Amino acid sequence: MIGGLQALLWLLLSAMNWSVESCALLAMALGAWLTGGLHLDGLMDTADGLAAGQERCLEAMDDSRVGASGVQALLLVLLLQAGALIRLGPWAPLALVMAAVIGRVAPLSAMARFPYLRQGGTAGFHRRHWHGAQEWVPSVALLLLLLIGAALMGGGLAPSVSLVLVVGLGAAWLIVGCLGRRLGGHTGDTYGACLVWGETVTLVGSALVFPAVLGAG
Repeated sequence: MIGGLQALLWLLLSAMNWSVESCALLAMALGAWLTGGLHLDGLMDTADGLAAGQERCLEAMDDSRVGASGVQALLLVLLLQAGALIRLGPWAPLALVMAAVIGRVAPLSAMARFPYLRQGGTAGFHRRHWHGAQEWVPSVALLLLLLIGAALMGGGLAPSVSLVLVVGLGAAWLIVGCLGRRLGGHTGDTYGACLVWGETVTLVGSALVFPAVLGAG
């Protein structure tokens, strides 16, 4: 839904002859507004925690203040996403939907593979109510719909979409694994960080594949 709303905003602004740069920034702003910046906050807290070292990691992540590492992580992600969306141009709406789906697969992987480190944490609700394999059904269904839609559109779109999905899902799996092994599990902050990096890798991957294979228009 969030990716679809971002894509719709892009299409509406494009119809009003807004520049690609403006479409990219406003689509990103809409995503941050719809989520309340929750996942970006998790990204920053996770970066600060990793920078603090193993012994103080969870303590630093719990600190409401943002450190230099958190600011740098946020800046890096925003620049990567903006650059990718500008490069994508007319393919950006499709990439936004794909990124939103893959980004939200990442926390599911974290919940399935690793323990939750903060038993009193608010994100513990998701882990306590984990229902196993059925949790994957909506995500798998959406990914299949994307592939079917791409195949119906023709023009070589399906192989490109498949490649980006494989890259995005693979990157999300690796990010979840790296953080989980580093910390011994996951928290709500790392769920958010995995989501954001899953989105970012998918957008960058789309920017590398779609214009090169399918053309700018």
